[in-house]
Amino acid sequence: MLIDPKAFERITGPIIDSAIEVHRHMGPGLLESAYLPCMKYELTKRRLRFQEQRAIPLVYKGVSLDTSYRVDLVVEDLVVVEIKSVAEALPVHRSQLLTYMRLTDCPVGLLINFNVPLLKDGVKRVLNPMASSKTPL
Repeated sequence: MLIDPKAFERITGPIIDSAIEVHRHMGPGLLESAYLPCMKYELTKRRLRFQEQRAIPLVYKGVSLDTSYRVDLVVEDLVVVEIKSVAEALPVHRSQLLTYMRLTDCPVGLLINFNVPLLKDGVKRVLNPMASSKTPL
C-alpha cells in the first residue's frame, strides 16, 4: 500500500505542535519520563485520543510469549510516537519505531528527540508501507 503522508498531517501536525510546546516550556536535557506526561497533557488539550505505554504482545512463530514491549504513545490508533532524550537519534531508534509500527499496524510513526536545541531538528516522521489500509477520518 502506498501511504500519502499528507493524509496524516491532520494528526501528526497537532502531535508535533504538542511536542514543540512541551520543548518550549521544559527545554532539552530531561529524562524521557519527564516529557511523556507533558505530551499527554498537550494531546488531551488538543482532543486527540491516545494510549500511553500500550503493551504489544510478542508473538514468535504463532506462539504468544510471556513478554511484551511498551510503546510510548499511540495516537488516534494511527500514529506511534516514540519519545527520546538522547544526544543523537541513532538508526536503532528508527528501527525500533518501525518495529513498533509493524507490530501495531500503524501507518505513521514519529520519533521525537527532546534533547536538541530546536525541536524541529529532533522530529522524524516514518511511514510504514506494510500497514493495512488504515486512513485518518
